[in-house]
Amino acid sequence: MGNEVKSGSRYALSFTSGALLVREAVTVAPVYLSLRSWTAVRETVLRENLLQARTATSSARVVLEVVKRLATLTVEDLELLLDATPSERGHLLWVAACRQYGFIGEFAEEVLRERFLLLKPNVKRDDFDAFVRTKALWHPELNEIADSTFKKLRSTLFLMMAEAGFLSENGTIVPAVLSDRVLRRLAASTPSDVRFIPATAQWSGGAAL
Repeated sequence: MGNEVKSGSRYALSFTSGALLVREAVTVAPVYLSLRSWTAVRETVLRENLLQARTATSSARVVLEVVKRLATLTVEDLELLLDATPSERGHLLWVAACRQYGFIGEFAEEVLRERFLLLKPNVKRDDFDAFVRTKALWHPELNEIADSTFKKLRSTLFLMMAEAGFLSENGTIVPAVLSDRVLRRLAASTPSDVRFIPATAQWSGGAAL
């Protein structure tokens, strides 16, 4: 596992091919569990057009994005994803995006979860803008993106939070209710991936606290 960003490197900002990509993830995950090779997964999904894309170009773009995110999950995570409720899937796929993209993970931890813990009621577009301005001090590539790209990044990230169940239509933070089995999977990472979620739950090793 591990995301695309390391300290001192450029942010990867290629997550605008879709939001959480739930339908696509549920289609691709069992292919991996059968083949156990992400290269073979990409080839199979593209060859058979399992995502039913209209063009080869769009299919390749979405398949690459789904594979990158799912590759951050363990076999146990993927098995849970297929057995999960819609809410659990949203939580797992949000964490997959946070693991893959340092930009999203840092926003989740430093803005979404931080505002939740400080009892601030919402996440606004201004919060995203302020986050980008701050990060641009260490990531000058953020100053190089076009305004249209900036707006696309922002709209995609807010859509992802909404699809994960963390934001209402008016931007109010919705506390996540993590199931024991999802909480166990998130807590298996070091540090715990609960840090990406607007929730106070912790895993004690035998039960949720």
